[in-house]
Amino acid sequence: MFVLSKILGFLLQPDTLLVLLVLVGLLLARSRHSRTGWRLATSGALLMFAIGLLPMDRWFLAPLEDRFPPPHAMPAHIDGIIVLGGAINPDRTERYGIPSLNQDAERMTMFVKLARLYPTAKLVFTGGSGSIRPDRPKETETAKMLFDDLGLDTTKIVFERESRNTFENAVFSKRLVDPKPGETWLLITSAAHMPRSVGIFRHAGWPVVAWPVAYKTDPEYMIGFLSHLEDLDRATYEWLGLVAYRLLGRTDTLFPAP
Repeated sequence: MFVLSKILGFLLQPDTLLVLLVLVGLLLARSRHSRTGWRLATSGALLMFAIGLLPMDRWFLAPLEDRFPPPHAMPAHIDGIIVLGGAINPDRTERYGIPSLNQDAERMTMFVKLARLYPTAKLVFTGGSGSIRPDRPKETETAKMLFDDLGLDTTKIVFERESRNTFENAVFSKRLVDPKPGETWLLITSAAHMPRSVGIFRHAGWPVVAWPVAYKTDPEYMIGFLSHLEDLDRATYEWLGLVAYRLLGRTDTLFPAP
């Protein structure tokens, strides 16, 4: 299921579909189906142009990011803070020897901030490797290096290193820390990823307080094909994930809400 999800996730991304549409069209254009081929290739090119010109990424990304708003006030008491992996590039870290983060780096910086604000809270980082290759380095090694560099006492952090996706983040971390009923746990992840994450944690019997970060929907719209396509890919991945996890029974609702 894990490998299948990775393959389907790649094939169903808008950038992959558009490239395939153009390539298939160009191949057919050199055959007896040339008219169909040129139509496909032209359609793919026009869709690429439309993505760069229209705010299509906003239409799909904003509902995800706005689903769980940031807390208006800091909670008076916190029992634990958990941050999901996905903000780390372990391969680049291994190559250059310094912590390498990606466009979701705010997950890590917010974790450090909240850990200092709530010094008695239990701390959890969960994230192994999302690669289908079992020999790839784990995110936990980079996370420990980063937190050490930023002055956190990593002996007080629980590092869950075996999970490969969000479902396993919740299940494996719960086994490690055994949260008690009535405890207040903060969950840090990217805003677009929060609906699926909260739904999974709830289904696992672990109610959490959403702390969304790493917003990608800009207040002002700007034309730009590559950035919009990247955000559209992200939104598509999350919407497909919501549907898949509901069908698999890993969440209780299709679109979890506060």
